[in-house]
Amino acid sequence: MSPVSAARPVDRRAPVLITSRPLDEYCAYFGLTRADLRRLPGPLLDCPGGAAAFAAEARALGCRVVAVDPGYALGPRRLAELAAAGRDTMAGAIRGDPAHHLPRAARGRRSPDKYLRSWDRARLLFTADAAAHPGHYLAAALPRLPFADGCFALTLSSYLLFAYPALFTPADQFRALRELARVTAPDGEARIFPLYDHTGSLCPHLTELRAALRHHRIASRVLTTTPPHRILVLNPAR
Repeated sequence: MSPVSAARPVDRRAPVLITSRPLDEYCAYFGLTRADLRRLPGPLLDCPGGAAAFAAEARALGCRVVAVDPGYALGPRRLAELAAAGRDTMAGAIRGDPAHHLPRAARGRRSPDKYLRSWDRARLLFTADAAAHPGHYLAAALPRLPFADGCFALTLSSYLLFAYPALFTPADQFRALRELARVTAPDGEARIFPLYDHTGSLCPHLTELRAALRHHRIASRVLTTTPPHRILVLNPAR
């Protein structure tokens, strides 16, 4: 069955964890370096941005960044409150299963508390930056983004489409992936992470999604980054 027509029950009320990850965590997940970001020939998009410090920190590197999240309609302070609750939820998850929830780079000499303090710092930076520069944070959501075709040299999307299978049918995921590709420049990339849900189960219809994208002239590949994460990379063609 084609992923664009497959149907299964979804729960639109399922909660999405609001997180406040720093730039270095983004780089680890997406296989990027600060030098990569500095070399970007055009703006980059973080969708969804949540309460992350990525936009503020990347802008400090000289990048042009736009973050998109439906939660921005609530205002930065309220979103930061939700991110603080998300931090507490993650703390409990790490205590219950650190091997699954604590990033490999944060293990060893770094305690879970130190890792979560990086979230606290990121949350404070987001709150200040979103209040000072509200134009860089737009309230919008996939699969309809308020941008023209090919606006962004790099598009990043983390912890959404495959992390919450209860929220998205395969058809929803396909439409969202097409939209991420649409707003990405022809010589740019859209990178999506993770490809698994909260139990660690890989998206079972990823191959079908990639085939459907290829039919729409969107090339894709699965890239393994270091530490070993698998991300989906889209290369739009026009």
